[in-house]
Amino acid sequence: MKKFLYYTLFIFFISLSIIFTLSLPSFAGYPKLINKLISAFENIKSYIIAIATPIAAVAIGSGFLMQKFSFGDEERIRTGKKLIRTSIISYTFILVLDLLISLIETLIK
Repeated sequence: MKKFLYYTLFIFFISLSIIFTLSLPSFAGYPKLINKLISAFENIKSYIIAIATPIAAVAIGSGFLMQKFSFGDEERIRTGKKLIRTSIISYTFILVLDLLISLIETLIK
């Protein structure tokens, strides 16, 4: 889990540095390649948000069903609670990252 968090933060900071580099103002305007890269990052961000919502809903629903149909098995109850907790934390992490990226974009412009 720690490795996943480290890799995620590493990729986030690398993409953030690329966005900062690409969004520096210039008097001549952006070349076509830079415009395509900026629009590609915006599309990827919107796709991640669009996909994360149903995935989180399915994970939370399967966690509740795992708890409901555990028939008293302690391990399944713990697994269901862990699944619900991690999916909620992951989804809020994605939403907070989206909020931070939006905030940085508005500060840059």
